[in-house]
Amino acid sequence: MIGAGAAGMFCAGVLGQRGKRVLLLDHAKTLGEKIRISGGGRCNFTNRDSNLNHFLSLNPDFALSALSCYSPADFVALLRLYRIGFHEKHRGQLFCDESSHQIIQMLLQECRLGKVEIQHPVVVEDIIREGDQWRVMTSNGSVQSAALVIATGGLPVPAIGATGFALDFAKRLELPVTPIRPGLVPLAFTSEAFGGLEALAGVSLPVGISAGQRAQRYGAGEFEEDLLITHKGLSGPAVLQASSYWEEGEEIAVDWSAGLDLQASLDEKLVGAKTTEGALATFLPERLAKGFAEKVNAYGKKWAELSKKDRQALVHQIQRWQVKPAGTLGWKKAEVMLGGIDTDALDSKTMKAKNIPGLYFIGECIDVTGHLGGHNFQWAWASGYACAMALSA
Repeated sequence: MIGAGAAGMFCAGVLGQRGKRVLLLDHAKTLGEKIRISGGGRCNFTNRDSNLNHFLSLNPDFALSALSCYSPADFVALLRLYRIGFHEKHRGQLFCDESSHQIIQMLLQECRLGKVEIQHPVVVEDIIREGDQWRVMTSNGSVQSAALVIATGGLPVPAIGATGFALDFAKRLELPVTPIRPGLVPLAFTSEAFGGLEALAGVSLPVGISAGQRAQRYGAGEFEEDLLITHKGLSGPAVLQASSYWEEGEEIAVDWSAGLDLQASLDEKLVGAKTTEGALATFLPERLAKGFAEKVNAYGKKWAELSKKDRQALVHQIQRWQVKPAGTLGWKKAEVMLGGIDTDALDSKTMKAKNIPGLYFIGECIDVTGHLGGHNFQWAWASGYACAMALSA
C-alpha cells in the first residue's frame, strides 16, 4: 500500500487486523500531516450527517456503496473505543476536544494492532507488473505483492508533501483521469471587480452564496455559511463551499443579509430616523454597512430621505451582489482536489480497477470530493474500509 495518509493508514489497519500482511509505504518523514493541520489542529474527522448529497463527482452515485458500508457512527464508535473526546461544532461537524494528533496516534495504533509494517520516509522509484504480481521498487529495495493499493491523495498543500503520484500512475496505466482543479479554496478578484472591498479586509459575517452552472447541475443551490473578506478576495466557509462549484468565467452571487427579511428590518418606522449606514448596520457589520451606503451616495443621509427607487436598488445590491472572480488562490490554499481517477474505471464496492488485476485506489485521488465539514475524511474512512473488506474477503 502506497500512501500513509488518512485513507491509507485506516485501510492498512483494518486489513491487517483481518489477518492480511500489509506493507505501508510513504515518502514523508512525519506521517499524517494533512490530518494534523485540519480543523485548526483539532481535525474535523467526520460529519454526523454525511451522505451522498455532500459529495461531487462526475458519477454522483459512485460513493453510495462505500458510504453506506462505513458510516460516521462507525468512526465515532472507534473514537469512543480509544476514549478520544470530541464535540459537534457546527451542522454535524465533529472535532477532537484536544488535538488532531489523537487521530494520527489512533490510526497508527490500529496499524500496530494489525501488525502493519510501515516504511517511511521511502521513495517509490518504479512499479511494474510481473505476471500476477506487482513489483514496487523503492529506495529501501523492492517488494512483491498480489495486491497494490494507491492512497497518495491529491495535489492540495504541496508544502506538506502532496503530489500527483496517483494520477501520474493511473495515466501511465491508461486509466482515465477527470479534469482536476483546487476545491474548497479562497477566491481572488481583480481590483476592478472587487470594487474597494479590499478596504474591508477582516470583516466576517454569515451570508448566502451560490456559484454558477455547476451548482445548478448538482442541485447544490445556495450555501449559508460565514464569509471573510481578505486583502486578496473572499474566503471563509461560504466561499470555500461555493468554490467547489464555481467555474472560471462565471459569477458568484452573495446575499449579504443571509436571507433576512430586509423589508421588515428596514421598516421606516424602525430605522427611518437613522442614517443609511446606521440602518444597514442593524444587520451588517458597521464597515460593510458604510461601504454599501457609500456605493449609492447615501452615506450620511437618513434612511427616510432616500427615494423608494434608491432603497430598492440598495436592497437589491445587498441581496444579490454579483461579482466575477479572477481565479482561486490555487493548490497552496486549497483543502481538497476536485476531479481525479475516473470512477467509471473503478468498482464502487471494492475500489478495485476494473480492468487491471490487483490494483486499488482509495481516498482523495478518486473523483469523489466532499463538502467542507468532515465529509472528505468520511470518504477516506469509507473508501479505505470498502477496499480492506474486499481484499480480506
